[in-house]
Amino acid sequence: MKPTQLALGVVLACAVACTSNESAAEPSFSLVRGTFEVKLNPQETDNPEAAAAGLMRMSLDKRYHGPLDATAQGEMMARGDGTDSGAYVAIEKVEGTLEGRRGSFALVHMGIMRGPTPEYWSVRVIPDSGTDELEGIEGKMTITIDESGHHYELQYQLP
Repeated sequence: MKPTQLALGVVLACAVACTSNESAAEPSFSLVRGTFEVKLNPQETDNPEAAAAGLMRMSLDKRYHGPLDATAQGEMMARGDGTDSGAYVAIEKVEGTLEGRRGSFALVHMGIMRGPTPEYWSVRVIPDSGTDELEGIEGKMTITIDESGHHYELQYQLP
C-alpha cells in the first residue's frame, strides 16, 4: 500500500468508526451543528527520518456549512493504514463566521487506533488562536461521518 493510502486509511477508519470521546456539552458553552466537505491532498515526505518512520503527510482544504460558515486549510500527519494500529495529528486554521461573528481560530486534531478499533479522537480549539470577533474562543469539536456526509458539532465559549 502506498504511504498516502496508509494515511488516508487511518483518518477515514477513525472518522467513520468513532466520534470524539470528549465529554458532553458543558453548561456555559454554546453548541452548534453543521456539515462540511474536506479535500485531502497527499504531500511528499520531506525528510528521510519521516519516511523511515512510515509517516505520511496530507494537506487539508475544508468548507464548513451551518452556524460555522467558514473555510479551513491545514496539514495532517499520519501513521498506519486504517486496518491496524495507527494515529493521526492535524492542525487547521478556520476562517469565516460563527453564528454571525467574523474571525478565525485554529483546531488541533489527534486520533488513535488500536488495531482496527478507534480508541481516541479529540479536536480542540487551540488556546489564544481566535481573531477579531472570535478572539478568546475556547472549545472542542466532534466530527462524525455517515452515509449522508461529514458532520460537526462545535461546543464553544467566547468571553
